[in-house]
Amino acid sequence: MNIYLKLIWAYLKIGLFGFGGGYAMLSLVQNIIVENGWLSSQMFTDIVAISQMTPGPIGINSATYIGYVTTGNVWGSIIATLAVVLPPYLLTLYASHYISRHSDSTIIKGAFMGLRPVVVGLIASAALLLMNKENFGISGSSDQLISIIICIASFCTVYFTKIHPIIVIIAAGIAGFFLF
Repeated sequence: MNIYLKLIWAYLKIGLFGFGGGYAMLSLVQNIIVENGWLSSQMFTDIVAISQMTPGPIGINSATYIGYVTTGNVWGSIIATLAVVLPPYLLTLYASHYISRHSDSTIIKGAFMGLRPVVVGLIASAALLLMNKENFGISGSSDQLISIIICIASFCTVYFTKIHPIIVIIAAGIAGFFLF
């Protein structure tokens, strides 16, 4: 099968079943992309990092980049991006119309109550997915310890101060460059 058709099919599935946003769909993306052999686990982790730093939703950014890497041209980017966006767009159009007509329904309210913990679980699975050897060092315990310290320091800096996350990202990148 043509790589473009495989890319369309993969990203249609990701777009259709990727509830909860980009972070929630990361495990599904990794499963499909790495298992097909299009990218290594290390490349996938790097793409996630780049997608987080660039403006826009992580799911679309990663689709655009993976489409380019797998095909080697801009058409792959366009195809992957459109394929990941099309299912949620169509579902949102239909759902918004249906929900606005039946907003007082106990079934609709119950469905949303059931979806909340699922989305939290999907985002938590993305966090666990990114806790791998590519992100936390592989050469020894000192590298892992340094990575964990940078991670905790970055989190605490953003959470407890008014410092902009971009500055923390740049500082963590500089620290990682000099430490590793």
